Amino acid sequence: MNPQAPHAAGLDPAVLRDQLLELWNWKDLQTFHLVAIKGFPRLSEPLEALLTIVEGCPGRQRGRSHTLGHHILMEFQRWMKEHPQVSLSSLSEQQALELQRRALRLPAEAQASFFESLINIYHLGSLDPAVLRLHLEKLQALSCYKEAAVFCIKLNLQKEVNMEEMCIPLILQDKLPLAESFVTGHNHLEQQLVTLLDSWCHPSFSVEELNKQFPRLSLSKHTMGLIAPKMLAKHILRLAEKFNIDQGLYPNALHKRRLDSLRFLMYKRFVEKTMTEDNWSDHVQSVVADDLELQIQLVEMLVKYYGLQKAAQWSLKYNIPRYRLPFGVWETQQRLPPDLQQICPSGSEQTEEWISSQHHCQRFYQVPLTKDKVSFVGTAEALQRCRNIVLKEGGVVGIDMEWQPTFGCIVTQQVALIQLAVTDQVFLLDLCANGFCQNPDTLSFLRSLFSARNVLKLGYGMSGDLKCLLATWHQFVDEPLKMEGVLDLLNVHQKIQRSKVKRTQNGPKEVLVGADSAEKGLSLLVQQVLGKPLDKTEQMSNWEKRPLRISQIRYAVADAYCLLDVYSVLSRNPARYGLPADLRSICSSQSEKSGDKTEKKKLAKQKKQTLEEECQGAQRVSPPRSDTEKGLLCGEKPSEYPPPLLPQQLRVVCDNMLQGLGRYLRCLGVDVIMLENTDDHREAARLAQAEGRVILTCGQPFQSLRSQVGEGRCLALECTEKARDQAVRVLRHFNVQPTPSDIFSRCQACNSDQYAAVPREDMVRMLKQKGFLQDQDTEHTQQTSHQQEEEKLGDILTPCMTPEPPRYALQCRWAPLSGLDPDTLTFPGGAPIQLHAVPPALLPRIPLFYVCTRCGKVFWEGSHFGRVLSMFQEVLHVADEDTDAVAAAQLS
Repeated sequence: MNPQAPHAAGLDPAVLRDQLLELWNWKDLQTFHLVAIKGFPRLSEPLEALLTIVEGCPGRQRGRSHTLGHHILMEFQRWMKEHPQVSLSSLSEQQALELQRRALRLPAEAQASFFESLINIYHLGSLDPAVLRLHLEKLQALSCYKEAAVFCIKLNLQKEVNMEEMCIPLILQDKLPLAESFVTGHNHLEQQLVTLLDSWCHPSFSVEELNKQFPRLSLSKHTMGLIAPKMLAKHILRLAEKFNIDQGLYPNALHKRRLDSLRFLMYKRFVEKTMTEDNWSDHVQSVVADDLELQIQLVEMLVKYYGLQKAAQWSLKYNIPRYRLPFGVWETQQRLPPDLQQICPSGSEQTEEWISSQHHCQRFYQVPLTKDKVSFVGTAEALQRCRNIVLKEGGVVGIDMEWQPTFGCIVTQQVALIQLAVTDQVFLLDLCANGFCQNPDTLSFLRSLFSARNVLKLGYGMSGDLKCLLATWHQFVDEPLKMEGVLDLLNVHQKIQRSKVKRTQNGPKEVLVGADSAEKGLSLLVQQVLGKPLDKTEQMSNWEKRPLRISQIRYAVADAYCLLDVYSVLSRNPARYGLPADLRSICSSQSEKSGDKTEKKKLAKQKKQTLEEECQGAQRVSPPRSDTEKGLLCGEKPSEYPPPLLPQQLRVVCDNMLQGLGRYLRCLGVDVIMLENTDDHREAARLAQAEGRVILTCGQPFQSLRSQVGEGRCLALECTEKARDQAVRVLRHFNVQPTPSDIFSRCQACNSDQYAAVPREDMVRMLKQKGFLQDQDTEHTQQTSHQQEEEKLGDILTPCMTPEPPRYALQCRWAPLSGLDPDTLTFPGGAPIQLHAVPPALLPRIPLFYVCTRCGKVFWEGSHFGRVLSMFQEVLHVADEDTDAVAAAQLS
């Protein structure tokens, strides 16, 4: 039977649609499939009937990828593959065109997969471009911007439309990834998108212009946060690197990022005081470069942070015009003696000795080598000598790498120095030496080193080093490095941190993950195993500047050589540190092959695993990837786990993309600061540094934030997970054990843990005092409250005493009401009680209210406790005394 041939017994499309609808409602997809493949051949005109069926499907397609219409189209596509005679080619040109036009009208509000099926079935790409353009204009007129973009991408119509008219609405609707997909592969559109975003970073940019251009789009507070210069600059730099866009096309974003970098350098040097004068000077000159506005900003900041003399010296260096100088700088210039009018290097590289001072030796780990045992490798001859020694069978090599900090102005960084340490000497591969980096012998040596099975390579957080290697040599992308015999001591360190083996009194002090320690990462491991930390002063150096200072060389040598000493100590007595006899069995990344081109799914999985071992100590909390992790999510506690923490011991700062997570953690008693939508992500790093908090973030900001905090102080979560699941994952990652008594022990509005208890009588009096309650409103309250009948409302507030304190009474601090100003009803910090938020109808049944002393928000016992208890019951630790309260809450 020819399915296209009309016949009297043809099945009515409406009947088939109703049959499929009934099965769809019953969610019987197996029968749905059988009815569909049996029904399609019975349609007299399958292609025309299909449109009739889909047009009659109930409900709109917007926001749903799995709809009845979508499933019918998918079943029809599968059926068509087995019946190739069912096609537009079997129809007349006029009939085919009519069906195409009719199909074109369907996906005005459809998902991409729905529309893709229509394209394949009705060959919509063969339509006249004028018809397609007309349909595009219709979609845009209906404000279906997402659908219009998908339409263009699927049919490759990008050249037919104006980039700004297509992409601006997408960006304002928080769909930048779709705008990115729209321009990808079209060089001129890629440049236009970056240029457009950069124009929004200019100080003269006016949001009103967008309002005039797209009056139907409302610019909410969230939208304004999306187009804030700090946020835009991040996207611009990422897109510029992805599309290989010339820096000249995004000057505003680059200026913004450099200005932020300059502020960061000022903070590190003059506030935190963790950067040397030489390092600071090198980085400032690199960041400021020849940008006059940045030079002026530098001088203004120096006036604020340091003083007029330093500002005058730098203003002379850049020859800044007098009329652009801050007040007092020009006068200071005139008074400077000739020897102070130029900024000179400290000269430490000439005066510094290889052997450190006694004070330095007492405080920090020292390499047991003389200076003549450190060799720079920058020529073919030196490389050959290095090869002969490093690649000896059975050898052990400590590997570390250094690269120039770019402060986010460049996403990927290239290696400037590779340190290779063996027992009696250290080789420094100078990749800045003329011609050495791209010498084929250099690449050949690195391949031989990493693939040598009988040479043990030691590193710490090697995935970060390998990432920079890929940025330095693109040859490793086309032909990946073969990794054999590699032991990443970061994995060993994590094992030590989780170990519950008791240390002997004479052994090194154990500092667990999450503990408040000044040392992080490799420095912490060295301190734990060898007794002294590393000196990290030169960590943020200009590693591309030559010659290197003695202090830089000493730092670079120590970072590689300490790996040998640590491995030697751990190997001699692994049980003391809770380690197995074979340390290599710990390393999950030993067999990792960088750049291995397998299927995309495997690559994505590998990336999630290796990102946990970034060289800057970042950690990523991802969904379970193994049976062990699945067991953990089901409540099965592994044998090795961090020591349990109280919620109050975990202090975090949530990036503005994880505010939902922050609210859940806060309601369980965790100390949480949440960034506002308009805050820059770098604010999270500032708070983490200043207050010793852990950063919780997701997506792109993870890459920049991880480098600004210590080991284990930045965790990335999956953006696609629900906030509740993210909260459970964080609690389990840190082994935080909340109890029912921790719920609501912190103010949900401001994170304070101090409350004041306000009895109903006092709340009534205060409501009356501020005009929120009239006498008639309290009639019912007075009739139903026996205590109110016996006691008169006094002029003085009653003391903060209650015979039945709330569940969280022991988990927070309580303030006496005597500190409340009786006239203004404000706490000592200036916060007034938020009386307007107290419904008068609550007064008869709420005997006691709890007021946050920081923000004045009023709380009372309600059904919220039961909901939180039910939501997080899998991670709550319920003691015997909590059983009755829990049972009551679950029944309520």
